[in-house]
Amino acid sequence: MNKADMSNVILKMDNVSVSYGAIEAARNVSIEVKAGEIVTIIGANGAGKSSLLKSIAGLEPLSGGSIAIGGQDISNMPAHKRLGLGLSMSPEGRGVFPDQSVRDNLLLGAYSLKLKPAGLEQSMEYGYQLFPRLRERQQQMAGTLSGGEQQMLAMARAMMSKPRLLLLDEPSLGLAPLVIRDIFQSIKTLRDNGLTILLVEQMANQALAVADRAYVLETGRITLQGSGQQLLSDPKIRASYLGGH
Repeated sequence: MNKADMSNVILKMDNVSVSYGAIEAARNVSIEVKAGEIVTIIGANGAGKSSLLKSIAGLEPLSGGSIAIGGQDISNMPAHKRLGLGLSMSPEGRGVFPDQSVRDNLLLGAYSLKLKPAGLEQSMEYGYQLFPRLRERQQQMAGTLSGGEQQMLAMARAMMSKPRLLLLDEPSLGLAPLVIRDIFQSIKTLRDNGLTILLVEQMANQALAVADRAYVLETGRITLQGSGQQLLSDPKIRASYLGGH
């Protein structure tokens, strides 16, 4: 890879391994994400997808390998400092604060930036434009929202820190088909607006349809990679993850 290519790499994982005691969740995984891409990791439940995302966010320590953001090694960096490098995450299960309003959840997403009121309102407005339903619900307690609305809130909250790389962990989990369609349209909109996204998703069909590039993770190892469209039409992938259709 030449220097011009390297300057375009936002995330580089080099031979990353993540372990839970004697159990190895990910082994020697190498992944690159370039600026402006949606890159997805697909795989069965338990393949190690979420463990990889948590290792990037600093929520799980590495047992081997290295991770760099924009060329800076973050392998041993505390999670809160990674936020300052432009890393943000919408976690599996959404993780909203149920006893706080939608608006307060959004404000908490921007806490580290110490923005002035005008800056906070501007960031929230972007979230409201992306997910108009949140504007209608902004004074409602987050715990009373539907699952789809909570997922919208989790993504909008992650955007409040103005990330350069957004980690999305299973955004479709437990949602109705029409809501999933809207969530994935929002993911495409974020990419079209210049955001770089690493998406972990069990719904391979939806993920590959929006992805610029994709990796297949099986029992903690990368077994296949290519463009989203290449993997979407790959007979082995279709048989394993897309019902063979």
